[in-house]
Amino acid sequence: MKEKLQDVVRRRPLLGDGAMGTQLMLAGLEQGNCGEAWNLTHPEHVLAIQRRYAEAGSDCILTNTFGGSRIMLNRHGHVGNVEEINQAAVSIAREAFGGCAGYVIGDIGPFGGLMEPYGDFTEAQVREAFEEQARALVDAGADAILIETQTSLEELTLGIEAAKQAGAPCIIGSMAYDVTLDGSTFRTMMGIDPERAAECMQESGADIVALNCGTGMDMERARQAVVRYRRVTNLPLMAQPNAGQPKLVEMKVIYDETPEQMVRGVAPLLAAGVNILGACCGSSPEHIRAFRTAMDKFLTGSGAQHEDQVV
Repeated sequence: MKEKLQDVVRRRPLLGDGAMGTQLMLAGLEQGNCGEAWNLTHPEHVLAIQRRYAEAGSDCILTNTFGGSRIMLNRHGHVGNVEEINQAAVSIAREAFGGCAGYVIGDIGPFGGLMEPYGDFTEAQVREAFEEQARALVDAGADAILIETQTSLEELTLGIEAAKQAGAPCIIGSMAYDVTLDGSTFRTMMGIDPERAAECMQESGADIVALNCGTGMDMERARQAVVRYRRVTNLPLMAQPNAGQPKLVEMKVIYDETPEQMVRGVAPLLAAGVNILGACCGSSPEHIRAFRTAMDKFLTGSGAQHEDQVV
């Protein structure tokens, strides 16, 4: 029987993957279109991206389902394909490992709106959407469910509860933080600091506490978040920082950190106690390959080649 992700990472850190949206756009997805629909219409492109991450050394691959809830898919006319899109995504990610061991993490992003009384969506609608997506991912064989890029504790909690209802073998909660204007600290758009978020995730039943994305959240800020998480929880920790800051170059959004620049933060993050390390917006298989080399060097002291670390 496959060992649970949350148990494996207590013995050794694992390497996640990098950005999906950025890579899909490089493969031809037009800005604003539905990348999740590509699981059905262009599965070969999704597979090619995720296979490159696996070949770069990723132990964990996120499914291409960030916007795979019925609320998000409805905006693109795909509300009738929720189950099909999410289950196809799990199969593609599994295939990317090419028969080797690896963990497929079912990705659930924000529903993309505000709940009452601030917005138009009821709590029941959001709960139903998250439960439907989580169930599809778990039924397709996802090894974990990630509720990511969250900024409010209310939505985060609904996502964690949905993953529990679906019977997810591992649940990861992940917050998106923004560095304050004076640079002194970071918190979510809704004003939540890392300590409060970690406590909420643990109380809600998450197995792993994480952070991803956010404005100004580079490798060093991610390290600081890991340190702050560790002060209030003993749960395993996951970090997926962006590849620097986005810049508009010739009408295209480009992230400004190269693999050589970003990889300098790998050893400090591992030393801080991160259990799963990946990357978010703007990152690529080249970034992850650099991470793999740095991680192996940190763990072995000799830069040994990665040899199927996952059970």
